[in-house]
Order: sequence, then C-alpha cells, then structure tokens
Amino acid sequence: MTKARILEPEWPPSARSRRLALLVATVSALFVADLLFGSVRVPLAEALRVLAGGAAESPANGAILLRFRLPKAIVALAAGSALAASGLLLQTVFKNPLAGPDVLGINSGASVGVALLVLAAGGGASSLLGGLGLGGYALLALAATLGAGAVLALVLFLARRFEDAVTLLILGMLVGYVTGAAVSLLVYFGAPAKVQVYLAWTYGSFGGVTLRQLPVFLGALALGFLLLTRARKPLDALLLGDRYAASLGVDVKRERARAIAAAALLSGATTAFCGPVAFVGIAAPQAARRWLRSSDHGLLIPASALMGAAFCLGADLVAQLPADGSVLPVNPLLAVVGAPLILSVFVKRSAEERA
Repeated sequence: MTKARILEPEWPPSARSRRLALLVATVSALFVADLLFGSVRVPLAEALRVLAGGAAESPANGAILLRFRLPKAIVALAAGSALAASGLLLQTVFKNPLAGPDVLGINSGASVGVALLVLAAGGGASSLLGGLGLGGYALLALAATLGAGAVLALVLFLARRFEDAVTLLILGMLVGYVTGAAVSLLVYFGAPAKVQVYLAWTYGSFGGVTLRQLPVFLGALALGFLLLTRARKPLDALLLGDRYAASLGVDVKRERARAIAAAALLSGATTAFCGPVAFVGIAAPQAARRWLRSSDHGLLIPASALMGAAFCLGADLVAQLPADGSVLPVNPLLAVVGAPLILSVFVKRSAEERA
C-alpha cells in the first residue's frame, strides 16, 4: 500500500499577499528597533533626523547610530536573507527539507577557506576584518565561497548515491568533521596572534563589518541573488524531480550548477564576514513554507529571505539588550527558534511515513 502524504491546504493568493506584506512590516519594525535599542537607547525622532543627514542632539547617539548600529542592522538583514535563500536552494537541489549550509558542512568549508587565508597569510590586526584593504575583503569572500563550493560539490557527488534523508545528513556531518579537522590542524600550526583572531571570528557576529567593508559584503550577496534571476520555474521543476524538469525543457545540469553557485556564494560570503551563523539556513525556509503554505519559488525566495532577516534582526536585538553593555552571542539565540523548527520537520516526516 502506498503511503499517503499529509498535505496542508494552500493559502489563496490574497491571503499570501497579506502574509507577505505582514512579513515585510515585521522585518521593517525589527530593523528600526535594532537601531534604537541597546545598552544606550536612541530616541526615534533623533534617529530619523540623523539618518536624514541632520545633526543629533547628542553627538554620542549620532556616533553610535551611524558607526555601529546602522552597519550592524544592515549586515544582520543581509546575512539573514542570504543564509535563508542559500538554505532554500539547497533544500530544493537535494529535495530534502533538512538541508542547510550548516547541516551539510558548507559553513565548515567556508571556514576552511577563511582559515587558510587568515592563518597562512600575513596580517596582525586585532580582528579578522580590521587589517584588510578593499582587495583583502574581496579575497576573503572569494576564499570562503570557494571553500563552501568545494564542500557543496563533494556532498552533492556523494548524495547521488543515496536517497535517504538521514544518510544525507550523516554525510554532511562527516564532511563537516573532516573540514573541522583541517581547520584544527591549521589552528594548531598557526601563529598565536592569528589563531586568536580566527577563534574570535568563529563565535559569529553581525557587528564586525564597518561602513567601509559593507559595499564588498553587499556586492558579493547581490551577485549571489543575481544568479537567481529567472530561476523560479526551473527551481519549481527541480523540486518535482530531474526527469520531470527535463521533460519541461529545463537544462537540469545548468540550473543545478547555478543554484549551487548561488548557494555557495551567499553562504560563503556571509560566513566570511559574519562567522559561522547557524540554524538560519535550515529554519527560515521551513518557516516561510509554513507561513505561506506554498511551494512556488517565486514566493518562497523573497519570503525565505525576509524570514531569515527577521530571525537575524531579532537575535541581534536581543543580543544587545543586557544593561551592562555586554553583547550576547547570536548563535545560541538563533538556536532557541531554529531547533524547535528543525525538530518539527522530523516529527512531520515521521507522521507522513506512518500515514
């Protein structure tokens, strides 16, 4: 007897539009809140005046807003969007709702690229991005992207031999362990000052990118999203199987390669500038699917990007709330939301298999 799948009814188009608009409003509200709140609260009227080019009543508030909070909020928004879009692409290519940059070891591959650049190259700055010029920032993004792409290609090659979702996750974990071992060896033989810089980067943060570095970061992500132009129909077709996609005239190899390149660039550049940020890549696309009840990538790509931005902006907002001026790490905060969502995917799959 064939096993029935438990399918949720799709929302009508009008309901999807309202829900997408609500998601946009939520991200906008979180972005503004991320600018205003922290160890020092900036009044809304003063923030609007500063952003419009006027002078702040308090020079300290103006400096906090323009030099620290605005770049950090932009990075959180962009990083969350990129990781979520990357996770959606991986889930489509692997036809697995549990695929994601951190689950498949892709973030670990990006870490190898960064470790090779930082530990094997020169530079004695106190932070990873502190002593790099414009070319250095681009090289950092390229190194992370190449590392992520190499791991992704390896996982894809191995995944073709296995169709089971759990096996794919185990493969991703094993590849992650191998790349982690390579990083450990680089750290062991690296100079102490460089090792300290690298280890500080591994905690993950949205606050390490300055206004000077922001154009390189956003440019790399823009290139990744540019690869998704006119990708809606091919991705929808790939979700239903390679043979079905080929019967519709889709060049399966080309579209898969483009999706892989985009996923590697989005996750690699984000990891290079923000460190290995976990859970967003797998949890945000799942949340977007549930929010819209749709498998249309024309809706899922922007919805996933918005959901990832909301996750990261929310985590960054909570991270800077302690009154003593300390900043909490974002990964544990993202795990509070991401882990239950991932667990619910396992529960749903188990229910479908028993049906």
